[in-house]
Amino acid sequence: MPSIDDVTDAPDELSDEQAEELLEDADLVQDMVGEVCPYPQVEAKKGLQQLEAGDLLVQETDHVPCTENVPRAVGDDADARVWRSGNATYRIYLRKQ
Repeated sequence: MPSIDDVTDAPDELSDEQAEELLEDADLVQDMVGEVCPYPQVEAKKGLQQLEAGDLLVQETDHVPCTENVPRAVGDDADARVWRSGNATYRIYLRKQ
């Protein structure tokens, strides 16, 4: 029987500590709570255009599909990681390449 990892393309997940440390170092934070796809993908691409290589963009969302769709949309423009709070809040961390 396949596992969930076999059928999804989700980025690596962060621990609570890693997520908080990285949030403090973020160069740009986008509040996408209440927004659905494709709007967060579009805003992520726009946000990355404002940043320099190595900068960090963090998107906060409550829309689960964004945790896969946003990293897929930015492609090779950023390394993606995700934090899941456990209470339906997620953060997508995008480090610009």
